Amino acid sequence: MSFNPEEYTEKALEALKGAMEKATEQSNADVYPAHMLQSLWSQDDSYLKRIIDRVGVQPIEFERAINRAVVKLPTQDPAPAQPSMNRSMYEIFTQAKKEMQTMGDSLVAVDTLLAAMTYEKSVSEIMRNAGVDSKQFREAIKKARGSRKVDSKSAEANFDALSKYSIDMIKQVESGKLDPVIGRDEEIRQVVRVLCRRNKSNPILAGPPGTGKTAIVEGLAQRIVACDVPQTLQTHLFSLDMGALVAGAKYRGEFEERLKSVLKEVTECEGGAILFIDEIHLVLGAGKTDGAMDAANLLKPMLARGEIRVIGATTDAEYQKYVEKDAAFERRFQKINVSEPSVQDTISILRGLKERYENHHGVRVLDSALVAAAQLSDRYVTSRRLPDKAADGFEPAISTTPSLLGSGP
Repeated sequence: MSFNPEEYTEKALEALKGAMEKATEQSNADVYPAHMLQSLWSQDDSYLKRIIDRVGVQPIEFERAINRAVVKLPTQDPAPAQPSMNRSMYEIFTQAKKEMQTMGDSLVAVDTLLAAMTYEKSVSEIMRNAGVDSKQFREAIKKARGSRKVDSKSAEANFDALSKYSIDMIKQVESGKLDPVIGRDEEIRQVVRVLCRRNKSNPILAGPPGTGKTAIVEGLAQRIVACDVPQTLQTHLFSLDMGALVAGAKYRGEFEERLKSVLKEVTECEGGAILFIDEIHLVLGAGKTDGAMDAANLLKPMLARGEIRVIGATTDAEYQKYVEKDAAFERRFQKINVSEPSVQDTISILRGLKERYENHHGVRVLDSALVAAAQLSDRYVTSRRLPDKAADGFEPAISTTPSLLGSGP
């Protein structure tokens, strides 16, 4: 049995090298599939972890199942300087090449390697012990790949781009990570109306910083989960992480490829998807280098053809400075003005969040404190906007209370 490194991607070779190191560390004479799983699990931006998350298994359970399997492997003292490949590893390599040909790839990538591993007896046992169904696992790999082909050594960089470079707001609502949205019903209704349009169905929220533009989109996500929107909006809602998208994209075209992968996955998303881009003015010129397109030029054709629905958010000043100057980009969007809420509306917002603050800090918050926070911040803090400045004004007082009660005189 032979192994040709030229047939594998950089990430797959990195995983193999890591497996050999794991075997050496644990005094194992051979490299086993369990070592390979350990190596794939510990990789930066682990593809295996993302697939485990997709199949709904607790990561800690899977990690424990791998570690239990590794502990049972035969050891040798002293450990060999260079561990050998166990026969089961060569069987995986053979199966991986079959998977590669089935997928129409030029190289064996991490996902084809993982798919091949599920057919191996010891890996199947690890998965069973962790509560992972092998068939479901392979289906998750197939969905994460989509229609892309592996034709370069760095192909994995664009795998599962949506989960790497965006946040699933529907999942955040379902896991209770988002605060309730109060007092923004009219703006949420406007967003829903724009999204339901046949043409120009892309709302852009413009208003002063701290007025709750992102909260409006969070409110939309909550309504989607509650099935309180038209059927056409019963879909996924992703928040694009521009920072992660741009970070580390130092080579020409790298940013473009990342964004293309995200947009492709959004359009291919089962049941459809809406993309939220906070600070959307950053899209104009983001990733632009000599001979490369910026993010806006990648978005424009898709917006024009109606292939993707986007919600943007920016401040009034940045809308005028950046968005209005690009007429072709601006005309794809319908502007929704977000004004600062009144003091009375701010009090209602704080009352809605009161229980969350009480549970988090372990104190009781008086209603008079909420009223004072809204009124005093409106009167004395002129450089910022409600409700942000009111929340920032009274939370430090809440967080200080437990420490004062718990400390000595």
